[in-house]
Amino acid sequence: MNKNKSWKSKLHEIIYEADTPAGKWFDIILLILILTSIAVVMLESVAEIGDQYEYELGLAEWIITILFTIEYLARVITIKKPSEYIFSFYGLVDFFSTIPKYLSLILVGSTGAFVALRALRLLRVFRILKLARFIGEGNQLINALKASRAKISVFLLAIFMLCIILGTIMYMIEGGADSGFSSIPRSVYWAIVTLTTVGYGDIAPVTALGQFIASIIMILGYAVIAVPTGIVSAEMTKDQKKVHLNTQSCPNCTANNHRDHAIFCYECGHKM
Repeated sequence: MNKNKSWKSKLHEIIYEADTPAGKWFDIILLILILTSIAVVMLESVAEIGDQYEYELGLAEWIITILFTIEYLARVITIKKPSEYIFSFYGLVDFFSTIPKYLSLILVGSTGAFVALRALRLLRVFRILKLARFIGEGNQLINALKASRAKISVFLLAIFMLCIILGTIMYMIEGGADSGFSSIPRSVYWAIVTLTTVGYGDIAPVTALGQFIASIIMILGYAVIAVPTGIVSAEMTKDQKKVHLNTQSCPNCTANNHRDHAIFCYECGHKM
């Protein structure tokens, strides 16, 4: 029984953590597989390449799918509460990244399955979500966004109100001219496009006053980018001053972001 626990513990350390050489190599290999898989899906969509190398691409896809399946099963059996992983974000991503290839076998030969098969092939591109594990600063960005959501919400509400006001003003000025400002909603759409510096060009003011207001909106557009960026950057700076976290994962509930030298899991209390 102790021997059984020993190999599970070692396998868990390799799969879920990146502090050991084996864990780092596992992450590197997994990263290469994900990128290769995305490349295969993209190449299949090119008619010339997909037709010429159909067998090679299909073989590569099966090898990658089998390896992803082994990885998924290994993640399930190395934790004491498999449901914690299976129904987690990463667990669902891993499952839906693996299942399309197997479902394609079931649908082969069924009437009208071609559309479904195409959709399943395209679903494989969502394997790119598996890369989220390798974005170390991703958690810091998410925490900064959560901490600044109230300020950003207020800012976005102010921008929305400004767009309605500016759109209404432009409708009053340009509504009589043949410039595309045919209604207030359409004018608000123009204000949003202009304020965000997208500028599709499908609607444009023709009067001198309208062009003057449009110029002011374009300049204000830089604030739309600068203000939220500053808010999130300030929160990220605060977050950097907090206690350092490591890559250690709980073998019971798979919780991450434990403090250095943590003895117990902050989520379930299990010994690390």
